[in-house]
Amino acid sequence: MDGSFENLSKEEIKEYLDEMVVRYDRPEFIENDPISIPHRYSDPRDQEIAGLFAALFAWGNRKTIINKSLDLMERMGDAPGDFLQNAGRKDLLSLRGFVHRTFSSDDIVETLLTLRKVTSDRTLEAIFRHHPNEVDGFGPITRFYHLLKENGLGPRGLRHFSNPSTGSAAKRLNMYLRWMVRRDPAGVDLGIWSSIDPSRLSCPLDVHSGKVARKLGILKRAQNDWRSVAELDQSLRSFDPLDPVKYDFALFGLSAMENF
Repeated sequence: MDGSFENLSKEEIKEYLDEMVVRYDRPEFIENDPISIPHRYSDPRDQEIAGLFAALFAWGNRKTIINKSLDLMERMGDAPGDFLQNAGRKDLLSLRGFVHRTFSSDDIVETLLTLRKVTSDRTLEAIFRHHPNEVDGFGPITRFYHLLKENGLGPRGLRHFSNPSTGSAAKRLNMYLRWMVRRDPAGVDLGIWSSIDPSRLSCPLDVHSGKVARKLGILKRAQNDWRSVAELDQSLRSFDPLDPVKYDFALFGLSAMENF
């Protein structure tokens, strides 16, 4: 493609993005992406906790994100699911001194203890399950934020979690849901939450994917907020209503690998 997109038809854009999905949604993608962190485990309980923290850390340099995630997993005894549920006061001391960008060890401890409380009588999968009339990630992610708040996560901890009701695009949690829910023929996304319909997922949107989407003409709104997520979702569902977030691989790859 020569870089001119103004006159492309919807069918041509879809064909182009489908080609990019095939190029980037492949096992070789895993090693240099934060999704490599949950892929280290075979137990779904470990995968969902390792994935959550790797997704929360996912802003900035990818190598740093991966290294800091590995550091945290090591401090959790390389058994994050068990650590979440059973770590005592002495075990939590292993987190002392951990820092990643705005995350402190105190933030990690508070987040873990709150997650332990909210998952005492339900799973993370159940928390993120859509209500019957919900078509995207807005409801599940908003409910998750308020559930954490209601169960004692304070302002320092809450700043690491998105709240779409305030306009946030919730890029990191939408990415986490893609990892956990999407049944990926290529084996990149884990797809361990079978009770959530991949067709209802929302595409992770940030400055990079937004720039590509706007250049392709599938996103018009200028801000990277939830209204833009909803607009982009609508475009991607018109390309593939059953698996719309597979196009995150195309948008990310075009930005990060192709200097689009």
